[in-house]
Amino acid sequence: MALIVQKYGGTSVADPDRIRACADNVAITKRHGNDVVVVVSAMGKATDNLISLADSVSDNQPGREMDMLLTTGERVTAALMTMALHDRGVDAISFTGSQVGIITDTEHRKAKIIEVKGDRVRKALGEGKVCVIAGFQGVSTAKEITTMGRGASDLTASAMAKALDAAACEIYTDVTGVFSADPRIIPQARKLQRINFDEMLEMAGAGSKVLALRSVEFARNHNVSLHVRSAFTWESGTWVTTEEPSMEDPIIRGVVTDTTEAKVTVLGVPDRPGISAALFEPLAGASVNVDMIVQNTSTDGTTDISFTMPMSDMKVAEDIVARVAEEIGAKGVTHDNDIAKVSLVGAGMKSSPGIAASMFRTLADEDVNIEMISTSTIRISVVVASADLERAARALHTAFGLDSGEGYAGPLPERR
Repeated sequence: MALIVQKYGGTSVADPDRIRACADNVAITKRHGNDVVVVVSAMGKATDNLISLADSVSDNQPGREMDMLLTTGERVTAALMTMALHDRGVDAISFTGSQVGIITDTEHRKAKIIEVKGDRVRKALGEGKVCVIAGFQGVSTAKEITTMGRGASDLTASAMAKALDAAACEIYTDVTGVFSADPRIIPQARKLQRINFDEMLEMAGAGSKVLALRSVEFARNHNVSLHVRSAFTWESGTWVTTEEPSMEDPIIRGVVTDTTEAKVTVLGVPDRPGISAALFEPLAGASVNVDMIVQNTSTDGTTDISFTMPMSDMKVAEDIVARVAEEIGAKGVTHDNDIAKVSLVGAGMKSSPGIAASMFRTLADEDVNIEMISTSTIRISVVVASADLERAARALHTAFGLDSGEGYAGPLPERR
């Protein structure tokens, strides 16, 4: 008998019909002789609705109270899924993250897992029950309810699979697997049968929303293979594993697009030691996740520093950057929300020179201006105007031979 962890995302459990369909799949898995642990997200837009509700009553939302609020979405789904399973003759029990024993640090809204106890889950599994766990949440070392960031139900699933030594960790979502690009932007995107953790990690970090970045990091660090599948077609999806790419795999595995970041530029920064630390240390202290950083060549003793970060962090970062700019004697601060990031990802580029040159030539031929550039050994990212995003992504997808030759026919992923 194998233990299988199944995670169902928000679109997979968006309404009662979808919850019943997922419960059918869980019941089938159980009746095939497997032990099953189910991790669920909040239904559809439930989390967004809770955030809007908070915004409607308060401009100052303490992290503790937001975690108390937001964790209710997953608890609702867990209870409903368990009821649906009982209707199908499956003995099941729901748990919150704290009841499971997911212990986190004390950082509200972005907590990190310290330990997964799982004793109650093991006991329930031993009694033949299906365990349904509310994702995205835990309890801190200070005994407070915490959440682990948007998309962290994937992380809950990976952590439970590791703690319980599961045979498989299935991530059910609204697409049939990991694609070479977002099918909404590039209909000719192709589904990848397998992808290794390093490539998936770069794709998630570059903006791909199929898997949450921290869940991929955790799975890679603990060697938990992930199977990304559709909860709408139930077909085999994409395996994310430690396997190295084969010689037959293309050099570039995917074109990743991201429209969730903004660019901040601090103008006329004095060019002296310690200035960058004075700017970025307070941002790090406020848990602002800075992505790409560019510093211009010094002219007359001053320089400009530009960086990108999630738009969702702008409210926090704006005050910090303005304060630091004044303290260090900078000339001003500008913000640009009309940007997008386009990235090429592929382990093959480590041994293939000329990828960057081909990328830049393709964009030049499309009259797309590059504002910022960032690289790793298997990724090249550029920032462009948001209006140029789709044209740039399609041109790159074609230029690097990723087009499937046929249009994507499955359900389109929802924007998250």
